[in-house]
Amino acid sequence: MASLKITKKHHKHLNNPFPSNPKTLPCIHGNLLFDFQSVPSEQIYDIGKDFQSNWSSKNGGSLCIFHKSEPSRSMWSTVPGRSFVSAAVAETEIEESRGSFVIKDRDIHLICNHQTIDNIRTIDTSDIVLRANNQDFTSFSNGLDQEKQNKGIQLPALLITGKIFCVKKRKNSIQSSEFIEKQPSTYAKYWMLFDQKNKNQIGFQVRLAKPKVEHRQKLSPRNYGYRAFTSKFGRIRRLQVGCSRYFSRKRGIITVSPAEEENVIMKNEGVTDFNRICITYSSEKSEKFYGFGEQFSHMDFKGKRVPIFVQEQGIGRGDQPITFAANLVSYRAGGDESTTYAPSPFYMTSRMRSLYLEGYNYSVFDLTKDDSVQIQVSKSSSIHCRVIINSSWHSGL
Repeated sequence: MASLKITKKHHKHLNNPFPSNPKTLPCIHGNLLFDFQSVPSEQIYDIGKDFQSNWSSKNGGSLCIFHKSEPSRSMWSTVPGRSFVSAAVAETEIEESRGSFVIKDRDIHLICNHQTIDNIRTIDTSDIVLRANNQDFTSFSNGLDQEKQNKGIQLPALLITGKIFCVKKRKNSIQSSEFIEKQPSTYAKYWMLFDQKNKNQIGFQVRLAKPKVEHRQKLSPRNYGYRAFTSKFGRIRRLQVGCSRYFSRKRGIITVSPAEEENVIMKNEGVTDFNRICITYSSEKSEKFYGFGEQFSHMDFKGKRVPIFVQEQGIGRGDQPITFAANLVSYRAGGDESTTYAPSPFYMTSRMRSLYLEGYNYSVFDLTKDDSVQIQVSKSSSIHCRVIINSSWHSGL
């Protein structure tokens, strides 16, 4: 089970002056899948009064958000063919000493990195048909109703629904034949909503349902003749006679009701709620990123991982020999290039694209890739963002 462990690290008379970098969840990459029968090849959707979204199935599928006054310039867009919603279940440990923290990701139990798009549509919060056909959407839409009353959301909004999933495969051979056995695949539904906040801001939010586990087995038709069939059938009979209970459990055959079966499988597999959600979107190699609150080491953060966590800024922050001396007399007191007591999950780029997160969860902005940005939010199965433009938005920058 994933957990959050917080420990107090007491400093010694002499500490390690060169502490190692903590293990963190790497940047997650996955594929984007969609059904041409339910998802159009290309479509433009209105978002409120001033924004539009363009969906295109070219190059694996991508989504682009733009202002109606600048239809040729992207505010926010996904990477073609790649998943833009992903999630993970990881164990996190936090060590604290005199206001200095180190956050470590221990065991990573699950990563759902692939994404499907089942439907793209504009909605109104009074859409009764959608609520009646999808019970999972009821709580999401009820929360949207309350948000509309409190903040005045301008309709229509754009809703994208689908699943995130991971699949493990294992190949086995039986004499002259070969078959592929799929290990239990984990999936979860997601809802992604884009809505206009005001004439200069568009917001989007992503929410995940609880993960579920599927047991499937697929046999390839290649060279699966009579000899291979009899060989496998004899093997199955021996397994049934020798260890029938184990065999039935491995196949997922459990003598309980369908409602209870899913709970039993999830318990056996150790699947729990997601505690890490990720959003991935496109960037440019030459794009420069500024902001992230009060930072002391860099102006441009392209190529960096920027954690948003309030702590002591450190003495030296990597400069020697000051950092060496500070770490020697107090545990991690020297800090590093990312430690700050006033971070903010907000940036502005040289392409006049600005984004900020709503909420107070620990987050990491991964800017290490040339063509993409990934935001990882911890201890949450939902994420809220806003993209901002103003009157200075123009194509000359």
